[in-house]
Amino acid sequence: MSGPDLRATGAPPRRVEVTAHAKLNLGLRVGPLRPDGFHDLVTVFQSVSLADTLLAERTRAGFTLRVRHEETALRGAQPRADRANVPAGADNLVLRAARLARERLGLAGGARFTLVKRIPAKAGMGGGSADAAAALAAMLALYGLRLSRERRLELAAELGSDVPFAITGGTALGLGRGERLAPLRLAGPFRALVSIPEWRVSTAEAFRRLDEAKYDLTGWKRSLRLAASLGRKQVTPFQALRLGNDFEKVLGHRRVDFEALRMGMRRVGVLEPHLTGSGSGIFGMVPKGASVRAIAGRIPGREPLYQVRSVGKGLRIARRD
Repeated sequence: MSGPDLRATGAPPRRVEVTAHAKLNLGLRVGPLRPDGFHDLVTVFQSVSLADTLLAERTRAGFTLRVRHEETALRGAQPRADRANVPAGADNLVLRAARLARERLGLAGGARFTLVKRIPAKAGMGGGSADAAAALAAMLALYGLRLSRERRLELAAELGSDVPFAITGGTALGLGRGERLAPLRLAGPFRALVSIPEWRVSTAEAFRRLDEAKYDLTGWKRSLRLAASLGRKQVTPFQALRLGNDFEKVLGHRRVDFEALRMGMRRVGVLEPHLTGSGSGIFGMVPKGASVRAIAGRIPGREPLYQVRSVGKGLRIARRD
């Protein structure tokens, strides 16, 4: 890739550190299946403070990745089986993103990566997408390149529908497959608790169940109207939560477990618990002035609990020369 979309930035760093933030879907509605095999979505993305860290060092050739897990939950820890869901080999999104950047940007060298994982896997919090976005940002920084926003988002969309948002971050309305983004203005910061149940949700299976269900086209059109209204004002999380989450309707036998967890959170003061993404993470708002740790200590069960707050960016990059 060359031309006005790609520019040199000067002397590049030898090493960089990228902080890659998790996301919540404050609302998520799914439209009918499209001819291309995807679904139209309406979602409100929100970056939150829980983050992975990607350390990257420029090398002469090739890519390597080491993954280290670091637990930051207020209570509990990710099961070892969940950690196994984060591959360290060629299928990891960090390496896929690095190879894509090398191919598209015509880079001659490689990079050595160390990924510190804190975002729970397969929980609907976008950890893999955040890591892919971090790798793209790291490659650009290590090779002293600046890519236009449009081209960065196009490159990100090749890696996954949530990767464009992981690059931009903040608060945004996601349309299309989720890759078409419109920035939103968050009315004020918020805090939330996220519970990660022991069961997991297959995204592919969740979409299959939605396809088998009878779509409420009237409800879909209503969601589009609500989404359009969000862009005309400052948005509170509670306004975005009015969208609901369609994946809550297709949990099958896990619906009982989901409702039990949600009820347990409500009883101790957590507001509006919902799935994020296709699950299985369940988040809810912490009332202003309330003690997060005190509320977390009263939530029944042993599920890992994470404290998060809204943040305005998806990535933060620092030189480590």
